[in-house]
Amino acid sequence: MNTLLALFDALWPATSLLVIAALLIALGRWLAKRKPDAGSNMGYQLVQWLIIGVAVVAVIIVLPLGSDTRGQILSLLGVVITAVIALSSTTFVANAMAGIMLQATEPFRPGDYLRVGDAFGRVTRRSLLHTQIQTETSDFTTLPNLMLVNGPVTVLHREGTIITASLSLGYDLDFREAEPPMLEAAKAAGLEDPFVLIEELLDHAVSYRVCGFLPEMKHPISARSLLRKKLLLSLHEAGIEIASPSLMNQRQQSTADKLIPAARPLTAEPVSTPPPEAKIFDKAEEAASLEELKLQQEELRQSLKRERVHLKTVAEDERPQIEGRIARLEQREQWLAGVIQSRQQKD
Repeated sequence: MNTLLALFDALWPATSLLVIAALLIALGRWLAKRKPDAGSNMGYQLVQWLIIGVAVVAVIIVLPLGSDTRGQILSLLGVVITAVIALSSTTFVANAMAGIMLQATEPFRPGDYLRVGDAFGRVTRRSLLHTQIQTETSDFTTLPNLMLVNGPVTVLHREGTIITASLSLGYDLDFREAEPPMLEAAKAAGLEDPFVLIEELLDHAVSYRVCGFLPEMKHPISARSLLRKKLLLSLHEAGIEIASPSLMNQRQQSTADKLIPAARPLTAEPVSTPPPEAKIFDKAEEAASLEELKLQQEELRQSLKRERVHLKTVAEDERPQIEGRIARLEQREQWLAGVIQSRQQKD
């Protein structure tokens, strides 16, 4: 019995520390369940690792060991940690540091269109080690954070971007004749302030780029496709053949013939279908919507804070008006909180 009591007295500090650490981690997991995106938050993950590290060191310190033994264990632990950091400096630690840098600079957020090398898609999730995007095939691609820091990253502007389409026409066509139908095609595609650039003077043809500003960033893929469709229609209607002189055709073709499809009247109005982005980037769209709701909630909280401070400084006859604004803001903030919680639970 005395032996058990002595063992308990010797081990209870270390046991208490382990229990406290476990409770803190369990508390973090409980909070993450209430707020699902907390599990992907970099700060949350760092705190978990910090709790585990501090708990391990604290347990070694409070264990009933001799000072020499304790010093040797701590030294060994330091060597192991140093070795792990050195061996994984190009992977785990490097990606973690890159993740912290991205969190601090915040060059993009969920819902943004991202282009990294050959990868293009919408951001669905950011974490300490990697960033996940949903591609044009509705699949998910995981990009290491180190890749996003070391290489160039293109983020399509949320408030609009330039949509372009390139094509080449022969030298026998005056560029002053080619530009007007291109500009008409860009306008017909819903692009603002269109313009045409001559990219290159190739050996066999002139390379053009048709550009226009797309104010709404919800459907850039559809906008690119629509621009190309309108280019085909506009140039063909203008009698311009979209085929450079390097085109090789095995059949006999008269120089007076042109490769333009015969015009066909539409028998009925085309059926309106939802843009492909609605299906392709469904998860990214949900992440973007949730991010926007959170930004609105934060703005409401700041407005509430300002109104409450202002309430303390106004005269008594002005208080009812300000209190009414505060009540409306609180009601709106509660509604947003409910919508955000519902979205998170659904995810």
